[in-house]
Amino acid sequence: MTYPKNNKFLRWFFSHYIKRLIKRNFQGINFNSIEVDGQKSVLLLANHFSWWDGFVLYCINDKLLKKNFHIIVLKETMQKVKFFKYLGAFSVNKNSRTVMQTLTYAAQLLNNPQNLVVIFPQGKLYSNFITRVNFEKGVMKVLKQADNKFQLITAVSFIENFKHQKPSVNVYLQNIPYTKFENITELNDIYQQHYNAAHQQQTEIFL
Repeated sequence: MTYPKNNKFLRWFFSHYIKRLIKRNFQGINFNSIEVDGQKSVLLLANHFSWWDGFVLYCINDKLLKKNFHIIVLKETMQKVKFFKYLGAFSVNKNSRTVMQTLTYAAQLLNNPQNLVVIFPQGKLYSNFITRVNFEKGVMKVLKQADNKFQLITAVSFIENFKHQKPSVNVYLQNIPYTKFENITELNDIYQQHYNAAHQQQTEIFL
């Protein structure tokens, strides 16, 4: 497992790099405002369909959530993009016993109300056009270990060009009232309801 590296200069440098990268490649990032509990950390569950997902959520955190950003990425991704570790990324090797180490570390981060942890519960990339989102079981271990010390937020993102040369990202955020989910199916169903509603809103956009 690769842990985040705390280097203020490199974090500042790559943070500005990401913002310039987003501005250069996208028309904009659109998202709705939600209430953020300053007394709790944030666990953010999001769909995963592109290389840009983490960068987009990084920018939303910078503008709205304002927490210390952390995100779980695959070991292979961390090895290819080494600067991720300076932006709060830590790795998971899905074919290793260290998976539990990664999930425990994520839960420990949620003990600090200043932290945000992003997880893509699908476990890998899927098309932005799928209608059903299926979670892998690992996220449940994080929820159980963190035990109501966090604010649960779900994010659904879609990318469209519409009339613009560059695409826009529309991110639909939702607070989920805490409950002790009995199993991954209950959590998955809650996310699916949000995904369906966001998908409906997305198809009703006219420019």
